[in-house]
Amino acid sequence: MPYLILDLEMTGTEAGFHDIIQIGAVLAADTWSSLSEFESLVYPDNDESFNDGAEAVHGIRPEDLEDAPSSFEALEDLEAWVRRTLKRRPQDPLHDIILCGQSVINDIHFLQTKYKELNLTWPFSYKLIDLLSISQMMYRIMDQNQVPRPKSYSLKAVAAHFQLSREDAHHNALEDAKLTYACFQKYFAMADRLKFV
Repeated sequence: MPYLILDLEMTGTEAGFHDIIQIGAVLAADTWSSLSEFESLVYPDNDESFNDGAEAVHGIRPEDLEDAPSSFEALEDLEAWVRRTLKRRPQDPLHDIILCGQSVINDIHFLQTKYKELNLTWPFSYKLIDLLSISQMMYRIMDQNQVPRPKSYSLKAVAAHFQLSREDAHHNALEDAKLTYACFQKYFAMADRLKFV
């Protein structure tokens, strides 16, 4: 099954009021080898949903989105990219794809809310792998194997443990998707070496 590693930037934290303004994704084969990357800014459906706190995190200003595709166009582009990469026809389902990310259920919730608002059919499965959950399990295994581990469960801490970091202080959806993807790769490689006691 392919893995779709997702990250979104939003205008705030409340799905249904706040909007997705950036989508970043890595599509990987079941061996965790990268197949392709996707990035798109998204013009917000609710212009009033911008808040200063969210802007401080991602650094995306309303004026940066003037030429961005609508949410409908961006979601169409995302699906088309997945199908093109996997050599599938437009009508082929995407139910075999595993959705992945750091606290990915939040991103899935925002996506599903937007699909519903736009009267679009949800194309993906409900299978997911959450980096946060994997970290909770791996930290216990690392402790049992007396292997140093991060002090927190944040993406920044997990990535730093593997000598990975963001290039910029601001969050960027594609950069965070790539960082999350790299952490998944490191964990799966580590799981082959560590003993489960």
